[in-house]
Amino acid sequence: MKNLKRLLTRPLVALPSSLVIIILVVALVGFADATYLSAEHFRGVIPPCSVTGGCEKVLTSDFSVVFGIPVSLLGAVYYLLIAIGGLIFLESKHISKLEKHNSEILRLSLLLTIPGFLASVWFTGLQVFVIHSYCTYCLGSACVTTILLSLTVVMFRKYRRTDEEDLRFKI
Repeated sequence: MKNLKRLLTRPLVALPSSLVIIILVVALVGFADATYLSAEHFRGVIPPCSVTGGCEKVLTSDFSVVFGIPVSLLGAVYYLLIAIGGLIFLESKHISKLEKHNSEILRLSLLLTIPGFLASVWFTGLQVFVIHSYCTYCLGSACVTTILLSLTVVMFRKYRRTDEEDLRFKI
């Protein structure tokens, strides 16, 4: 547990813009998916679901809304926060004084992928074991969240500050 805490709390350094751009694009794909489902929810329309054929059952289930808020809207906010963290980081690359501070914003937004992934596992489990139907859009969102979590793990493992760098910054 101590190693996990160190891994998650240690600042990120020397992040390549290309990896952040990939995270940004993936987050925007998730945002588009979740926003589409949210818009259709508020219009009262069930989107077409030709691959799995269970979208209507999933999207109208009791589990599609939490405290009156569509789960898809919560997902859109989740993806938007991750995308904003990536955009702030990329913009700060041009202003060297802000890069350290804004890599913290990116790190915090990437930490959202952990509860986001757990929520995806929960909702996918509901589709499999409770609802017994599958929503193509929801499964796509689960894939996007899994990709974001995987990229986050790569970033935290490969681009975190080392113990030597910690000592150098403390002196």
